[in-house]
Amino acid sequence: MARIAGIDLPRTKRGVIGLTYIFGIGRSTASYILGKAGIDQNKKVNEWTDDELNAIRNIITNEIKVEGALRSEVQMNIKRLLDISCYRGIRHRKGLPVRGQRTRTNSRTRKGKRKTVAGKKKAPKK
Repeated sequence: MARIAGIDLPRTKRGVIGLTYIFGIGRSTASYILGKAGIDQNKKVNEWTDDELNAIRNIITNEIKVEGALRSEVQMNIKRLLDISCYRGIRHRKGLPVRGQRTRTNSRTRKGKRKTVAGKKKAPKK
């Protein structure tokens, strides 16, 4: 079982895909890590030797911020925006989209389930 940065990597997947299970590592970073460690990207995770696994661990711990450290940095950045009350911080506080998306329609993920507001009653016909 390959365990890196507190995450169990899926053993049956290719190395470049398996590394993306770690928060903070995407496809390009995974390719960079494997290239620097001298490991073929198509090699499955369960085929890695202990030396290769240690090389990958060393590269990740020395060069890349992942998992807990990265999550806390992101939270600190959001907290800073909230504290200085900039536009993005206000959007975070209100739970609305931060990056300029429209909100009249869509943005249900940020706003949550619809809260129906009663419509205007029609005037009765005479």
